[in-house]
Amino acid sequence: MSASGKTFYLETFGCQMNAHDSEKVIGTLLREGYTQVETEADAGLILYNTCSIRDKAEQKVFHRLNDGKSLYKQGKRFAVLGCVAQQEGERIFERAPHVSLVSGSASYRRLPEMLARLEADEKRITGLDDRQTEETFETEFTARGNPHRGYITIIEGCDKFCAYCVVPYTRGKERSRTVASVLAEAQAMAAAGYTDVQLLGQNVNSWRDPAGQLTFADLLRAVGAIPGLRRVRFTTSHPRDFTPEIVRAIDEVPTLCDHVHLPVQSGSTRILAAMQREYTREWYLERIGWIRAAQRPISLTSDIIVGFPGETEGDFEDTLSLLDAAQFDAIFAFKYSPRPNTPALTLADSVPEEVKMERLQRLNERQREIQKCNYQSAVGQIVEVMVEGNNAARGQVIGRSSQNKTVNFTVDSPIFPASGTYLPVRITQAFPNSLVGIADPAAVSSNSEAQACLL
Repeated sequence: MSASGKTFYLETFGCQMNAHDSEKVIGTLLREGYTQVETEADAGLILYNTCSIRDKAEQKVFHRLNDGKSLYKQGKRFAVLGCVAQQEGERIFERAPHVSLVSGSASYRRLPEMLARLEADEKRITGLDDRQTEETFETEFTARGNPHRGYITIIEGCDKFCAYCVVPYTRGKERSRTVASVLAEAQAMAAAGYTDVQLLGQNVNSWRDPAGQLTFADLLRAVGAIPGLRRVRFTTSHPRDFTPEIVRAIDEVPTLCDHVHLPVQSGSTRILAAMQREYTREWYLERIGWIRAAQRPISLTSDIIVGFPGETEGDFEDTLSLLDAAQFDAIFAFKYSPRPNTPALTLADSVPEEVKMERLQRLNERQREIQKCNYQSAVGQIVEVMVEGNNAARGQVIGRSSQNKTVNFTVDSPIFPASGTYLPVRITQAFPNSLVGIADPAAVSSNSEAQACLL
């Protein structure tokens, strides 16, 4: 690859972990002398950071690779990163011969070496680790895409081995970062002006202090106490590692956001056992009870899979009734799809596709009714909103509350408040997925004066 070809385009598929991994990959590429461009046509190197959690996401990547054959003929190089890369390995070279580099997430620390080999015109480069690696991907060169909100990965990998999930095979075993490294990154972000930090992990609350001194809740308190941070979030939590101490930390530390994402996957104890989740419906609802007993209202969201092999109508009704019991503020619901290497592959996929579709529709309809009531209860309240942008056509500012709910609001000012601003907003209207409100005029005026002073 020539010096003039040291431009790159990176596209990310999948979860927040992938999004943050891409920020670190971008930072590494920039450090190695590459320039990021906005389109594949302008890039010498095209990278896809992939997700294999569901078949649809995986197939999308291969469709994109197939579409890229014409760009390859123009001399462009292709790299496949992330979960599909780790899952498929060198088979990617067979399916897409124009790919030059395949690297799983556990090998990103070797990117400088792999890039050097690519620049030396090596045709097939692989970076694949087995799940026993102890390494985490830490870099001081993270290129963060948002100047106000940022991610910090505190644990990589997964040891849970749920029957449907490919993550333990693509991300490796659980590896926790040290307290010192996490706090140093959070402090650096606060010093750089970041006010909203999100701690990440496939199972974020499975983090274990390598020195054996602090619990996950202790780490939350320590990050939440860093001067300059106004919001600290964490995702995704696993029910097996969720403790009352986490709820107490949220109550005690105002900067810890009042939102918990706690995937349940099914409301049927029988299906949970088949999924190898290692908890029961009653066990999960006990954790919900801890959250509901908190001193301040905590928004609760979850993930649910419909149509897992063997799921009967009775099992599905258990999931519907769990929605009523848990009163989630949002769910992310999916149809079961078989994934490579997972134990569920040995089970007959006994739920017809049309039944999966019908159950998914019924699930989402029931949840929509719950959300309508939940969101309506916010009308009349004043909530703090962090500004994310604006919709000039509608004359609205777009932001997010501490409970991670979208809030669209108006301001009595000709100037929209800047992104990253925090404003009190009175909620006047509710929809199933968002809130509408009016900003406090005094707060908007004060913010405008502060911005003018900075100009």
